[in-house]
Amino acid sequence: MRLRVAQIGTGNWGKNLLRNLALMAQVDLVAVADLDPSQREKVRSQYPDIEVCEEAGLVLADPNIEAVVIATPPRTHYDLASQAIAQGKHVFVEKPMTLSAADAEKLVEQAESAERILMVGHILEHHPAFEHLKGLIDAGELGDLLYAYSTRVNLGVVRRDENALWSFAPHDISVVLMFFGEEPARVQCTGQAYLHKGVEDVAFLTLHFASGKMAHIHVSWLDPHKIRRITLVGSRKMAVLDDMASSEKIRIFDKGVEFKGGYVGYGEDLSLRFGDIVIPYVKMREPLRTELERFVESIRTGRAPISDGRDGLRVVKVLEAAQRSLEMGGAPVDVQQLAQ
Repeated sequence: MRLRVAQIGTGNWGKNLLRNLALMAQVDLVAVADLDPSQREKVRSQYPDIEVCEEAGLVLADPNIEAVVIATPPRTHYDLASQAIAQGKHVFVEKPMTLSAADAEKLVEQAESAERILMVGHILEHHPAFEHLKGLIDAGELGDLLYAYSTRVNLGVVRRDENALWSFAPHDISVVLMFFGEEPARVQCTGQAYLHKGVEDVAFLTLHFASGKMAHIHVSWLDPHKIRRITLVGSRKMAVLDDMASSEKIRIFDKGVEFKGGYVGYGEDLSLRFGDIVIPYVKMREPLRTELERFVESIRTGRAPISDGRDGLRVVKVLEAAQRSLEMGGAPVDVQQLAQ
């Protein structure tokens, strides 16, 4: 049987979710709710067979709807997701899952208690290139990961209801945690609001891990370039993933520093290694479609998806710690103290 799904919110990103849901053979998209009358009219004209309403409550109260996709402003995520789970529905919620670690933890516990699937829209965890790189890391191709740095900038849509940290950084935080396989011990973040007071347009975020690993993330919507790139430095090899590249998104560099062993003179016990550059073939597929298909599959099987509620909680904890650090001028914040 097809899964009966409703969507709440059809804005800039919501329209992409809606397009994919409407095309999925395993989904029966039955209802859409949106507060914006112009958005409701667009949905009615494009999808005349779907019931369209203003109030999300009508969707949440419908006992025939099995799952809900939430693509509303982040400040509404917790309340809508909590209500949906309370009504017995599975939930896919866009990033960030909530705006506090405490709310994220409550949502995870609620979903687990109700035996409902809670999935978060960490789309890069379902991106073929990022999945391929994760496979190389797990296979030991790079050796031990030492540090990473990412850049996510452009001259783009300027938000007023969330800063660049909460808008952009969830993507990079989620994949850094996926690649490293651990949560950071502490976080430092600095940034500045140039266009609207109190809404930072640029942020520089550093994650410190107990293992000694580090990750640095730069996000901004006030930049002359559009860059979506992450660099990983391992003990054996290094890798760069450029998501703006139309093809050949990954490059593996057989470069590093080797210890010769024994004393052979000052500085001579270390040698640089310059080897080949490998560009692996990665078959691309729309990550959003994969993400939604995995949501449906998780509901069918009962198995937790990759980007489940606990994954969402880990990311929100880092974001909240970063926000606190930002407000304290870059002072380090202990991530593990959140949501205890």
